[in-house]
Amino acid sequence: MTILHLLSGGAAQGLVTQLEQRFETQHQVSIDACFGAVGMMRDNLLAGTPCDVLILTEALIAQLMASGEVVPGSALTLGVVKTGIAVKNGEDVPDVDNPAALKTALRAARGIYFPDPVKATAGIHVMNVLKQLGLDTELADRLRVFPNGATAMRAMADTNEPGLLGCTQITEIIYTPGVMLVAPLPKALELATTYTAALCARARQPQAARDLISLLASPEAASARQLCGFE
Repeated sequence: MTILHLLSGGAAQGLVTQLEQRFETQHQVSIDACFGAVGMMRDNLLAGTPCDVLILTEALIAQLMASGEVVPGSALTLGVVKTGIAVKNGEDVPDVDNPAALKTALRAARGIYFPDPVKATAGIHVMNVLKQLGLDTELADRLRVFPNGATAMRAMADTNEPGLLGCTQITEIIYTPGVMLVAPLPKALELATTYTAALCARARQPQAARDLISLLASPEAASARQLCGFE
C-alpha cells in the first residue's frame, strides 16, 4: 500500500486522527504520521525525514516556502489554536480569568506540565508568561518540561500526584484522556497560533498529499476542526 508521510505540530494530532481512517480507505493509502514540537518537525524535515504533508505554524510554513522546502501556493489554513490551562479530571478548577488569578493558580500548583520551551510554540510562550508574571525563578523546581504538549498532558494524566496544572495548546489538551481544559490563557497573556497544512517540495505522493490537505482544510471537516479545538 502507498505510504503518505506526514510531519505535524502536535496541535493537529487530534484532527488528523479523526479523519485518517476515512482518508486511508477512500484513497488506498496508509498515513505515516509523526507529531511533535513544530521546531522539531522543521528540523526533521531539514534533516531529510520523508515528508509529503507538513502541518506547522503559518510563520514556519512561510519560511520553508521561501527556502524551497514547501511548494508555493500549496498551503491551506486549518485554523487558529489558543494555548490553555489544564487540570487532571476530577481536580478542582482554578480561576485563571486574568493575569493575577493565573499567577495565584500557578503558585498554588505542585507541578506545571508544559512542552519544550525552545522548540514548541506553546512551550516558548509558557516560559514567556512565567517571566512576565515574575514566576520563572520562583517556580523553577516545579516546572515539568516534555518534548511536546501531548506528551506533557499524557504524563500529567498518568501521574498520581494531585494539584498539578498543565499549559499547552488547547487541541492537545482536548485530545488527551484524563485531563480537562480549564480555560484559554487570559486575554492579556494569550497565544493564538494559526496552523497551516502544505505540500512538501520533495513529496513522493504529491496528489495524495494535496487530497489530504484539501480534506483537513475543507468545509466538510469544519465540525471536526472545531471539536478538536481549532477556531
